[in-house]
Parts: sequence; structure tokens; C-alpha cells
Amino acid sequence: MPPSRPSDRLSSEDAIFLYLEKNEMPLHIGCVAIFDGGVSLETFTDFVESKLPLIPRYRQRIVIPPFNLGHPTWEFDPEFDIRRHIRLLTLKRGTDGELQALAGKIFSQVMDRGRPLWDITLVDGLKKGHMAMIFRLHHCLADGVSGVALLNLVLDASPEIAPLPRKQPFAPPPLPDATASLMDALVSSTSEAIACLLEAQAAAMNLVQAMVANQAPAAVQQWAGMVPDLMKSMDRLPFNAPCLGPRRHIWTDFSIPETAAIKEACGATKNDVVLTVVTAAVSRYAELHGQPVAGRLLRYWVPVNLRPPGAQASMGNKISILPVTTPLDIKDLLELLKAVHERTHAMKRSHILDLISLGAAWLSAAPPPFQAMFGLLGNRLPFPPFHLVCTNVPGPQVPLYLLGKKMLRSYPYVPIGTEMGFCCAVQSYAGRFYVGLTADSAVVPDVERIREFMDQAFAELRAAAGVSPVRPKRARAQKATTARPKPRARRTPEPTLVENPPAIEPQLAAEVVAEAQVEEAPEMAEDLAAELEPVLVG
Repeated sequence: MPPSRPSDRLSSEDAIFLYLEKNEMPLHIGCVAIFDGGVSLETFTDFVESKLPLIPRYRQRIVIPPFNLGHPTWEFDPEFDIRRHIRLLTLKRGTDGELQALAGKIFSQVMDRGRPLWDITLVDGLKKGHMAMIFRLHHCLADGVSGVALLNLVLDASPEIAPLPRKQPFAPPPLPDATASLMDALVSSTSEAIACLLEAQAAAMNLVQAMVANQAPAAVQQWAGMVPDLMKSMDRLPFNAPCLGPRRHIWTDFSIPETAAIKEACGATKNDVVLTVVTAAVSRYAELHGQPVAGRLLRYWVPVNLRPPGAQASMGNKISILPVTTPLDIKDLLELLKAVHERTHAMKRSHILDLISLGAAWLSAAPPPFQAMFGLLGNRLPFPPFHLVCTNVPGPQVPLYLLGKKMLRSYPYVPIGTEMGFCCAVQSYAGRFYVGLTADSAVVPDVERIREFMDQAFAELRAAAGVSPVRPKRARAQKATTARPKPRARRTPEPTLVENPPAIEPQLAAEVVAEAQVEEAPEMAEDLAAELEPVLVG
């Protein structure tokens, strides 16, 4: 039996998300997308199944070698059944608060590693006839950029519904022999260690050359200005506590044209505007909980895409970390934006990404058993190295469609864990920034206040920059489908989530879901009930 191909083995960057995961910290990414109409479970399942030849990973599960002698491999699941990965739920009242509560329940569950690490939950019963899609994908399979690319692969750029291709039979290849897999794990881990050592050497040379090219005195001065902030002990904020409760996932959104106008007026970037809004919201939240902010810094973990400009987003993780610190005690939002811009600009020019890449290469050169052990130790740090994760993923700026139904909004999800009880994910789509806020329900029971402070901060920053609000485009009424003329419907603004619906209390969560349709796969009923017992009725 031939051993696994090298391309089938997870990289160190991908495997670390498996090593770090535990029951209290599910490490999948995802989104909640909302469409202007519904589709049947059977039609949607057939549609997704037709896309599987384009995404072989969706049929593969992970296989961990004995004693972690090598990184896990991707092997085709011999018992793959797409009906185990797609389900349909119906809300009772169809409110945004119910949808957010359901999403939090689903995102709180650890994915079954005995199956391919993705699933989709369709949710109907929403108001105005809308339908939602809750999409989960394990972080070892993709980062935010490649996750968006996968979503785009499933969706279409045209409302026209193309006929599905003829279903092709698929016979998964047999699993590799255990002895061959063990030998391949040993050989591949040795090869990867050598490659990572060479990569570390190249990264060190690149770092030295970059610093010399930027003139050593200037580089040293930049480092001297940032080191105190990076080395400063990090005081916990109200949401920095052990995460043990279910997840909350709520959202808001902002106008991209308004953000761009603020950027132009203040000489910053759109990312700077986002970080300024989040910083102001966290500062107000800390004061709300009686914590002083004078002289304190907010330390972000900002993922950075390492793919070359214009490169196609491949599967897996191609990201690094940019540690960004922002001051919490600047009340004037224009001054805060200026401070954020200066710090992010200096961080980008300091080549700290090269230094972090060097450290990652050295870590990747360690034998896989040590990397797995590092994952366990990483969950037991005496203090959180960052206050929160804030990621901004570019998405398509043209409307996308699912079987002819337009995607109205898409709110990203980023995991939390250890002592980071709150994180923020931003994704751009069709002229708006859609913001997903993840929180631990026990650590941050009032996460709605952070959202409220973000909405307030954005409106105040927009006014301070002299930017006028951009009115949302009005949706055109659909033409009559019969020859008989009908009066045009009154045009109404396309819905956006600018309101703050009240949170659903935990004791009311059981009333969220009215129905779970699993008749397409009766064997899935027990799994579904076990996963969503708190929100199912009957």
C-alpha cells in the first residue's frame, strides 16, 4: 500500500489548530449568511454535493499517526455521507436575536474529528421570508481568506440558476496501511524539519537585509519605541478570564464608503478606522465595569495574510500575527485614530512580521510530538498574551447568490478561548463591513454593550471627521411575472442590522427552534438532538 502523499499531510501551521483545540475552545471559523429567500433541504444538498469535486477536502477527514510521530494526514472518509453535514432548522419567531442565539449554540460545539470538518445549517422561518446559512469550517482546514474563497466557490455571481452537472459516482481510495503510514510520518517529519530549518535561515537573512536596507539606526529606533509596549505586563480587561461557558455570536455592520471617507479625511487606513472603533468600544466597556483606562494599552492579535498580492487563496493557513497596541485613554476619536495609525504604520515598518516568521519557522522545525505538547502547554499560560483577536478579511464587493437567492449579509465568526473571552471579526461584502462579535456567555454576558459602544464610536468618529452618512440603496421592486401589468411595489431600503435587538435569556433558548428537518437522513437525528438539545423543542 503506498504511503500518504506529502500534499495530504497537514502543515505545522494547520496542525497547531488541532493541537490547541479542547472542549472549552472549539477552533473552527465560520459565518452567518442571510439570503432574501429560502431553498429546500433536498435542493441545497444536491447543489452542495455537485460542488464537492471542486473541494476534495470536504470529503476527507483527519487521521492522527501513533504518538503524534508526524502531523495528521487528510484521508478520504470511507463512510462519507453529505447528509451528515447539512441540516435545516426552523425558527419559531424568526427574529435576529433568535438567529444569534442559535448561531452561538452551534458555534459552541466541537466538531467530530471522525468526519470531514465542516457543516452547514440552513435556518428558515426568518422575517420577510429570509433564510440564513450557518457555516462552520475547522481552522486547520482554512484561514479567513481561504474560508471566504471556499464560500465564494459554493455561491454564484449570477442569480441565474444553472442546471446541476450529472452526479458522478465517487469511490474513496482505501486507507493507507498502518505500517506504511507510520514510516511516512517519520520520513515526512524529518523532511519538514530540514525544510523549516532552511526556511528559518532564509527568514533570518531576510530580516537582517530588510533592517539594513531601511538603515540600521532608524530600524533600531523603531524597535526601541515599540519594545516597551510589547514587553509591558498586560493587565486583564473585563473579558480576559477563563472561557468555560457557551459562545455568544452577535453582529453589527458599517458602511464601507463612510469608512473610506473617514480614512481620506484623516490620512489613515480603513483597518485603522476599524481598530479605532473597537478600541473606543473596549475603553468604554472597561469603564462601564469600573476599570480605569489611564495609561493602559489594548493589545491586539491581528492576523495578516501572507499570500502574495493577486495570489489565489489556497486551502490551509497562510497567515502570521501582527501584535498591535492601542491606547485606551484617548477620548478624542480623531486623536485616537491618529495614534492608532502611527502605531500600526510603525509596526508594519519594523519588520516584526519577519521576526515572527522566523520564530514560527523555528517552532515548525521541532518534531511533531513536541509541537503537540506545545499546543497543550499553550492552553495553560498564566496570563493571556493578547487581550483579543481582531481580524479583517476582504470579501467580494459584488452580490453573490445561492440558487438564485441573493446574499444580503454575511457575518464572520472567529473563535475565542483560554482567557480571551471576546474577539472581533470583520468581513467586507457589497459595500459594507459586516462585524461578528464572539463572546463567552459567562465572561461577557453583556456583549451587546460592546456592540452598542462600537455603533456609537463609529457615528461619533464619522461626525468628527465631517463625513455625512451614506443613505442605503433602495431595493428595486421585482417586475411582474405575468403579462398583466401590476402596480410597482413601494421601494424600501435593503435591511441592515443597525438596531440592537435584546439578547435571548439562557432559559428562553429552548424556545428558539421550532422544527428540525432531518427526514433526509434519519440516522442524523440523534446526533442533531445531542448537539442542539438546548434549542430544540420536543
